[in-house]
Amino acid sequence: MACTRVAFRLRRGFSREFSTTARRLEIRDVSELPQRTVPRYRTSPTSSLLSLEWPEPPRNVLVVPKLYAPKVITSAVDFVKHVNAEYPNVNFIFEHRVASTIHDSLPFPIYSSEPSHFPAKIDLVATLGGDGTILRAASLFSLHTSVPPILSFSMGTLGFLGEWKFEEYKRAWREVYMCGSRVAVSDLQGPHTQAANGRHGQHDGSETLSEGWANMRGKNMGATRASKILLRHRLKVGVYDANGVNINEHLLPTSTAALHQPLPPVAPEVKEMSKSGEPVIPDLHAINELVIHRGPNPHLAIVDVYVGNRFLTEAVADGILVSTPTGSTAYSLSAGGTIIHPLTKSMLLTPICARTLSFRHLCLPLNKKVVLKVSKKNRGRELEVSLDGKRRAGVTIGMEIRVTGEVVAPDATGNWTGGVPCVIRSSGQGDDGDDDDGWVGGLNERLKFNYPVG
Repeated sequence: MACTRVAFRLRRGFSREFSTTARRLEIRDVSELPQRTVPRYRTSPTSSLLSLEWPEPPRNVLVVPKLYAPKVITSAVDFVKHVNAEYPNVNFIFEHRVASTIHDSLPFPIYSSEPSHFPAKIDLVATLGGDGTILRAASLFSLHTSVPPILSFSMGTLGFLGEWKFEEYKRAWREVYMCGSRVAVSDLQGPHTQAANGRHGQHDGSETLSEGWANMRGKNMGATRASKILLRHRLKVGVYDANGVNINEHLLPTSTAALHQPLPPVAPEVKEMSKSGEPVIPDLHAINELVIHRGPNPHLAIVDVYVGNRFLTEAVADGILVSTPTGSTAYSLSAGGTIIHPLTKSMLLTPICARTLSFRHLCLPLNKKVVLKVSKKNRGRELEVSLDGKRRAGVTIGMEIRVTGEVVAPDATGNWTGGVPCVIRSSGQGDDGDDDDGWVGGLNERLKFNYPVG
């Protein structure tokens, strides 16, 4: 009878069961991958940026392409095919929706899972899109203090944060992948090695070569060369109910790659413990800004603003922005805020369409605490709270949002921690290159800074 059923299914055009099993192997679960490899960031004597150093080659790469953009998806396929062909033992991870779209175009397995499982597995993130794509990638680690390096290719409508043109993807990947190989220089005449800089001077090239780089000698960067890293400061945000209880773990961020499926945040596997022995609720992090806004309510928001535990003002406005230097060129800039260099340890407090013109934007130290309390005078039922453009919560009278800057500093071993590590495109001028080349270019090219009239 079983043979008869199989023959009938084949005559009717049904696939055999073992063929569907093979197809399932094309998208595998992230749980099968090894744990994350954490890189080190070293101070460079010749640069205000940091130098990237891998203890071993990165293996698990999360690729985040811009959504609803077929050309970008095609470019993502080209990118992963090149890396797979030239750099062995690299695994590619995608969000569910992207994985289901892209896996038929690839002759090798890819990986996916719920985004909440990514932080323990991802070594490196590659984004293909605009600033929104970078924010989407960074938001996957919003409850975690450690974020993998982000290699960004500018392929969107706004590319102020995007460092690399996609045409440079072979050079960009090579520079990032080979950082830490510590092998002798053999091909410094190549244009992509001539352009790489950021000497960290920590090694003499005599150390044992990791097995992962053993067969990559034709692609090495040299013993004293590394990609440049900019650690972008983030905000640390806590949302508290009317009883003063932190409700961060109960908020529901959503992935724009799967709008139908709200994803509860997953805290780090090892939680920090308080002095009383209770687990510490992790902060939410934002690379651009926190916004508290009146949303669809017809009445202006009324928010009491405290800075450093002292009452500053009763803000009556459409909303309030607290922005990082990175976010100073985003929503804050449109609301009248100033532009701040990303290496400046500060944050911006900017009103959105304030009722009184005397409320101007403020630049505060990064370690200063800002508290936004929903005033008893507030007439709307609820104010919206968003981080990096994603709605996180609704707050009502008595609730408050506490904001401070994330600490980005070297630890006892000299390795820098905190922030979002972004791979910066080298200037191509060796050690004499300007660290501000990309940032200044962004002001000139994208914001038309001081653009002449006529």
